[in-house]
Amino acid sequence: MTYTKRFDGREFDETRKIEAKVGVVPNADGSAYFAFGETKAIAAVYGPRIFHPQHLKNPQKGVLRCFYDMMSFSVTERKRPGPARRSSEISLVTSQSLMPVVQLDNFPNSVIDVYILILQADASTRCAGINAASMALAHAGIPMTGLVSSVSVGNIGGSIAVDLSKEEEDYEEDGKKFATDTAMAFLPNGNVSLLQLDGKTSPEMLKKAIEAGRKTCLKITEIQKKALKALESK
Repeated sequence: MTYTKRFDGREFDETRKIEAKVGVVPNADGSAYFAFGETKAIAAVYGPRIFHPQHLKNPQKGVLRCFYDMMSFSVTERKRPGPARRSSEISLVTSQSLMPVVQLDNFPNSVIDVYILILQADASTRCAGINAASMALAHAGIPMTGLVSSVSVGNIGGSIAVDLSKEEEDYEEDGKKFATDTAMAFLPNGNVSLLQLDGKTSPEMLKKAIEAGRKTCLKITEIQKKALKALESK
């Protein structure tokens, strides 16, 4: 079967409604909120500050740490509180996605902590978290070469669709998963900093998905910048 019409009526290159704000956590050094439709993420930055314990300090550059988690009732079935393997994995890939743009050489022996919390989940949570974290770092005044933008792209029955909803992500036919979901993030120069594939796809379809993601992330970057500029103008 070919997927010719999206469940929510969007065009295949159309994201859900995006919301982006900065300065949402008053006591943080920088903070941001980012939403794809009903997927809502908040990020708060603390630092740079002296890294403890002593033996983990890097005299050459600072360390960027990201901590991703979901609220217990952000999903239909209550999530058990506390860290889990999935949250640890997403925390790591988020750090790796952001690190290329953060000028850590300016902060030897220091650490920058980014806390990401998913308030509500409807797929693409790691992508929303990365977008919020990138904005929060900029809001904190951390020197960066640019913003990182992230989106999920799916191959659903041969059709490339950006920003999958949970309904699309879980779509099955004859008991088999019908969608291949790829979370991706892009640096300001267009290079990929995150590429995580869930499912199977051909090299040709993956290439199309990456190009669709790159085009979409150009739009997301403009939304991120607009949110940062809106705060500056106040």
